Amino acid sequence: METGSIDLTALPTFTPDQWHPGTQQLQLHDARISAHAPAGSVELTHTQDLVLVTAAEPVELTLRLDVPLGDAAGYWHPNAGWVRTVPADWSPWRAVSLTDSAPVGCLYDSTGATMLAFGADRTAQQTAIRFGVSEEQKRFGIWLRCRLAAGATLRVRLAAPGQSVASALRELRDWFATLPGGAPLPVPEFGRTPVYSTWYAFTQDVCAAAVEREAAVAAELGCGQLFLDDGWQLHANGRGYAGCGDWRPDPAKFPDLRAHVETVRGLGLRYVAWIAPLLLGERSQAYLDWARYAPEYVHSLDCRILDPRHAEVREHIVRSCREVVEAHGLDGLKVDFLDEATVYAGAPIPDELGAGYLHDVDQAMAQLLTRLREELQALRGDDFVIELRQPYAGPAMTAFGNALRAVDCPADAVANRIRTLDIGLLAPGGAVHSDMLMWDPQATPQTMARQLQGALHAVPQLSARLSELSEPHRETLAFWLGVWRELQPALTGGHYEPGRPDELYPQVTARHGEQWVVTSYVDRPAELPTEGWRELTLINATPARRLLLDVTGAPRTVQFDVFDAAGRPQPPLTLKLTPGLHAVAVPPGGLCRVARDAE
Repeated sequence: METGSIDLTALPTFTPDQWHPGTQQLQLHDARISAHAPAGSVELTHTQDLVLVTAAEPVELTLRLDVPLGDAAGYWHPNAGWVRTVPADWSPWRAVSLTDSAPVGCLYDSTGATMLAFGADRTAQQTAIRFGVSEEQKRFGIWLRCRLAAGATLRVRLAAPGQSVASALRELRDWFATLPGGAPLPVPEFGRTPVYSTWYAFTQDVCAAAVEREAAVAAELGCGQLFLDDGWQLHANGRGYAGCGDWRPDPAKFPDLRAHVETVRGLGLRYVAWIAPLLLGERSQAYLDWARYAPEYVHSLDCRILDPRHAEVREHIVRSCREVVEAHGLDGLKVDFLDEATVYAGAPIPDELGAGYLHDVDQAMAQLLTRLREELQALRGDDFVIELRQPYAGPAMTAFGNALRAVDCPADAVANRIRTLDIGLLAPGGAVHSDMLMWDPQATPQTMARQLQGALHAVPQLSARLSELSEPHRETLAFWLGVWRELQPALTGGHYEPGRPDELYPQVTARHGEQWVVTSYVDRPAELPTEGWRELTLINATPARRLLLDVTGAPRTVQFDVFDAAGRPQPPLTLKLTPGLHAVAVPPGGLCRVARDAE
């Protein structure tokens, strides 16, 4: 495996030669590929859609992919966040690695058609990436910089241009799944059921009795899993992580955690617990033994980070996770803060090294996660959930986790929509999970429904005090969870097209066989052919009192059953779908579904 982190601070944001032809160059599809390395140090070749760069000697390589600027409108990558537009080529370098994003990107035009979509096979090692528009060249470039050992090969897959962003990313995710070690971890059936999470409902102020009370309601509503978040362990009070490291239950909150787990499982819920095994707080007993292996202190977390490059640390973490599962009869772990390992990327080699020390932190994390997976599979087989969250939810991480969650976005339905769709577009396996859903207890049912609509294309995680819900909120929640279960084949297991990333996925069409779901998040026409579907549901996730449809195909007359945001039935509609624009009267936050063909 190639090792070695790149010091991003030493890389200039712009150099005059960054657009030079390089030592070798080739053309693939519409892209020009240039290798920048000492003469004779690498060989650049390609086969069909695959670019290969093979090192004849140890080398630090820069590979540039570039295309004419054309009608470029946006650039997507896994860590794009809210910035999905086209930057300039003097934008800074950024690092991607196993625990932070992935070496993937997609340039697309104003119609949403791809111009350059790529994925690199360095999913478990650090790669430096930058991208942007050349003011002089009138081209868009992507630069990948990495270290290769002698005989090593960098493989870059290009998706065929001209398809949708979603289609191109599906092509790339299928390729990622074929890479060595890329086979996704199986997902147990319960891993695709709605989750009740304690975090936003209780934060650290959690106890067995309160959890059991909420679990009973969650089971009635159709949840299949309960995630006990931060707060169950010793010294978990007052936010912050200064008490992390012991991973034993707080006896004041959970006097018998195993018995509590069995009680909740008896209600019909599987039980998953939070753990952040890299975090080491000075209030923990473990601090005395492990502080020397945790030199980096993170002020925002108020704790140190264990250095996984040490074999002793890797074994300690795997042992800690296994003991928590085995001691308390858990069905899964929510493994948090793995991205903090990057504080050791490029860090100096410690003075004292034990056997099994690995200088490269990404190689160390890959070994740690492989061992953790093996230990938990030996303990529970495949009937187990490991939740990982952004930014460590890239395609390579599906080999280590089977629940991939959107990073925290409390009460932000738009962010939940974007983040879950981002994960789903690229994940070759696993169940995509929303961030936990929370809302104002005094809000209208429509406002509450908007949170669920932002998580439609993921397994919803609920985090409200369900036992205290008003009757309108409980009815609304029950309705939308029922809708989600009914439409789950299309919503989470089907083929979906969400539109342009820079428009924040304004409309999503999801298909599974003849079950179609069209969700509008903005008040503009959604394309709808009259053929191909037997079950059709239209969801109005906007404040408008209508849905706009741009119909194509042969005329078709259908009857719609209509519901408002709270799930209350409205007068049915009969509509003749003919080519052109149609307005369908659907309440804000409501939905309509085809009951039958009217002719």
